[in-house]
Amino acid sequence: MKHDALAAWLRLSLTPGVGCEAAHRLLQSAGSAEAVWAQDPADWTAVVGHALASALRDAPPDWDATLARHQQWLSSSPEHHWLSWADADYPADLLNTPDPPLMLWVQGQRAALSHPFRLAIVGSRNPTPQGQSHARDFAQALGQAGVCVVSGLALGVDGAAHEGALLAQAPTLAVVGTGLDRVYPRRHTDLARRIAAGGGALVSEYPLGTPPLPHHFPRRNRIISGLSEAVLVVQAAMQSGSLITAKQALEQGRDVMAIPGSIHEPQSKGCHALIRQGAKLVESARDVLEDLRGTPAQSDWLAAPIGADEPEDVVLNAMGFEALTLDHLQARCAWPTEALQAHLLTLELDGRVARVLGGRYQRIERA
Repeated sequence: MKHDALAAWLRLSLTPGVGCEAAHRLLQSAGSAEAVWAQDPADWTAVVGHALASALRDAPPDWDATLARHQQWLSSSPEHHWLSWADADYPADLLNTPDPPLMLWVQGQRAALSHPFRLAIVGSRNPTPQGQSHARDFAQALGQAGVCVVSGLALGVDGAAHEGALLAQAPTLAVVGTGLDRVYPRRHTDLARRIAAGGGALVSEYPLGTPPLPHHFPRRNRIISGLSEAVLVVQAAMQSGSLITAKQALEQGRDVMAIPGSIHEPQSKGCHALIRQGAKLVESARDVLEDLRGTPAQSDWLAAPIGADEPEDVVLNAMGFEALTLDHLQARCAWPTEALQAHLLTLELDGRVARVLGGRYQRIERA
């Protein structure tokens, strides 16, 4: 039963029951993934027990076709890669977590996985306009400061974070819960293409053909946090995948940061809970950079006066961070109706204010 490196690792990863612990035992016993398959099955039984040894004897369904499919995918583009624990450039931060994937499939720039400054930005799939703006603007600002943004390609905060990094012409990593031969959600097909072409990469532990099954996404979150030095939660409800990512980050020894929001927004309650539990309260990109290991542009950012390029605006100050009706806002700033409406339109066009449900206006704060 002879296998080359790709076949050896792929079959090991596809064998039911072979997780991190069993793989460690097998590799320690045999010396390499290829050597595992050269062993006598009796050796497997001694290392991992009868049930798992029996599973190792049976090749995965359609094994020859599966292997050929992955070989063809890898040879079809210089941007298609695979990594295993045996590779020197398997990300060390991820490898040192409790449950690193045996294999990673990568589309794009393999070197992006080893970028020296990686930060996860995660949050709600249904953010408020302000939350969407926070994700994009923080990612853009941090990208300009030399940070590689890691997220999950989901709708909402994830997609906005990737977009912000691309605006900064910075690499961004999208960790997905499917095989790399498909994009989920489909509306992010172009975004996925731009990530891979823009110096970043799409990353998955799942083999080609894997559909977007619900239980894949909580598991992929451990890779998002494992690839990152810290995790920034932009908006999250109390029952949220982002809180799973934050919990996994803490278990992996990562820093967790959160952006506060209105007490009336369900999407902010998860962030407030994290802050009460000790997460760092973040109000600007500078707050994030203070806790990251000296990024290239960190000294310049921290030396610059905060808000120096933002002129004072009476209406924005009156609005604060609540979603207000025109009447409520007019009562606060005492402007004539026509003048207030004209100024709100200017703020909308400038990307400083958004209209939300109920005919209200909400401030969009820049990072």
